[in-house]
Amino acid sequence: MQSIVEILAQELGQQQQYVENVVNLIDEGNTIPFIARYRKEMHGAMDDTTLRNLETRLTYLRNLQQRRDEVKKSIENQGKLTQELSEAIDAAATMTEVEDLYRPYKQKRRTRGSIAREKGLDPLAQAIFAQDGQDIQELAKGFINEEKGVATAEEAIAGALDIIAENLSDDADIRKALRELCSRRGSLVSKAADPEADTVYKLYYDFNQPISRLLDHQILAINRGEKEDILKVTVTLPGNEGPALVCRAALKPTMQISQMVKSAAEDAYERLIFPSIQREVRNALTDRASEGAIHNFALNLKPLLMQPPVKGFVTMGLDPGYRNGCKVAVVDATGKVLATSVVYPTFNERKKQEAITTLSGLMRKFGVRHIAIGNGTASRETEAMTVELLRSFPEASYAIVNEAGASVYSASPLAAEEFPEYDVNLRSAVSIARRLQDPLAELVKIDPKAIGVGQYQHDCPQKELDAALGGVVEDCVNNVGVDANTASRSLLQQVSGLTAVTAKNIVAYREENGPFTSRTQLKKVPKLGPKAFEQCAGFLRIPESKEVLDNTGVHPESYPAAKALLELLGVKKGESLTGLDEKLAAYGLGKAALECGVGEPTLADIAKELAKPGRDPRDELPAPVLRKDVLEMKDLKPGMELTGTVRNVIDFGVFVDIGVHQDGLVHISEVCNKRLRHPSEMVKVGDIVKVVVLGVDEKRHRISLSMKQAKK
Repeated sequence: MQSIVEILAQELGQQQQYVENVVNLIDEGNTIPFIARYRKEMHGAMDDTTLRNLETRLTYLRNLQQRRDEVKKSIENQGKLTQELSEAIDAAATMTEVEDLYRPYKQKRRTRGSIAREKGLDPLAQAIFAQDGQDIQELAKGFINEEKGVATAEEAIAGALDIIAENLSDDADIRKALRELCSRRGSLVSKAADPEADTVYKLYYDFNQPISRLLDHQILAINRGEKEDILKVTVTLPGNEGPALVCRAALKPTMQISQMVKSAAEDAYERLIFPSIQREVRNALTDRASEGAIHNFALNLKPLLMQPPVKGFVTMGLDPGYRNGCKVAVVDATGKVLATSVVYPTFNERKKQEAITTLSGLMRKFGVRHIAIGNGTASRETEAMTVELLRSFPEASYAIVNEAGASVYSASPLAAEEFPEYDVNLRSAVSIARRLQDPLAELVKIDPKAIGVGQYQHDCPQKELDAALGGVVEDCVNNVGVDANTASRSLLQQVSGLTAVTAKNIVAYREENGPFTSRTQLKKVPKLGPKAFEQCAGFLRIPESKEVLDNTGVHPESYPAAKALLELLGVKKGESLTGLDEKLAAYGLGKAALECGVGEPTLADIAKELAKPGRDPRDELPAPVLRKDVLEMKDLKPGMELTGTVRNVIDFGVFVDIGVHQDGLVHISEVCNKRLRHPSEMVKVGDIVKVVVLGVDEKRHRISLSMKQAKK
């Protein structure tokens, strides 16, 4: 039997030694971001996604092994564990296969088969199933026992057939073959509970799709429709293929007795096997679709979190609304709140002009350069007012910000702790302003599920979804790095090795003692022990430190190597580090790594960090679209070419913000000229793309776009 390490190496296409090293590092309590960044020599520079997949599969395979051992022990305690069965259980590659093998030995509720066994009919069942030409009618008479409830030979035979049916239903090979048949030849069929009802599930009122061709979003939509009692769903097989499979496994067709066994096999299929297999197939489809949805959600979340920040400017956040007005917050370049207000631009023209006057005063007083407008209710009207406002401020610009989750944050205990003096609505405006300034720092305060990228997140297993999205957040935060002197508690607790407690203690320490002046000072934080320091130190930046390395991604354990590199390349203290990469390449990476006492990947990372101390990888990405004018849906015409921002990537297409409040849809067929399995092969959330308008349906608020028809 293959070891877990061997299986993982084969599945991931990685060297066995690298996999073993990662397993050991995980078992030693190292985090994925730390392993990915600072232990590259040990794992062959696997990326964080591969490492997280390894960790997930490691957990599954260990749970599988544990279940194998539990099942073998249970069967052994019954005195029924054979060498053959033990080997079959060890060879089972999935939990389902293990449970199939365990099924005949599992304690069951009373069934027709178990009642027949209690009546002593098991020998008769064995005789019938042997199909060796015995006179079963005559044999059955010997099992008549009125005390046990067997009054006639026919009742004895009926009970024996119930035993045969149950035995067939517990046969692991039959169940496996039937599952495979469903996967190859089965179809998922959905019908409307009420064909006259007008619902969003109309597409699935008369739906019949081969299981092999089902798309993830179809499965999840059908599941939701079934849950809401709008759809009735079944799995079907063509013709008589299902019962025929069970009969072939049970029958010896040359014998006269076969008809009895055939009836037992057909009963087993209809009553016991297929209902169970149907549930298993549906569950497997749901698991597959959920896994795909979670993957796409994580795929969309990462670029959203990694959106380039708009740093260094005073920003105004506008949380639009009708009845309760538009909430306003002005924050400085660091996100500190300078002023708040409420204006009512949607009430009437007079109120709109009053709003413009109020906002103009705030812009002049604080030197506002950017306005962030939430994309919710009344966003359209607020945007139009903003354009009018900016005519007096030609140096300023605005951006539409996805406000998903802002209301969740503003009503949270965290928001109440951060802004006890402001009501819920004003906190939302602060959050919107900060989202433009630093999307990552603000979005980490919100449950990733509330951010609004992906599909059917509420239909997915929440534990797995939370783990996947939490991993994305953690990877993004650690990839960017965190200023230990300005970061919020929410941001700090996403840093490798830190917990909610140690993050809180870091904030408390700097409030009491002033800003950190070195990384080593972090060791004084209560409950931040040596292991936690090892894991977090490289990801925390100390701009105020006299040691320049404290403001880089170089880990303290590599400071000697970094200083050795500078000496090796003849860089004197205070000299510019521009062109360090070229100098290293000329010297030879391998030679330098050997002399500095570290691996080549580590030295390459050190050189990259030294070249740009305090660098933010997000700065290398395209900046968000800042606007000065506004388009309305009625302004759009087919053939018009526009620039937009990708807001969501789903199975069937891409939603693009083109500045008209309503996102347009680029169907998967219009993404590019080649056939795609998924739009994520070409674009990701946050990408700036050119699109051509294909059609506009104002009544249904739908805009059709094409990327492949846009001029490159």
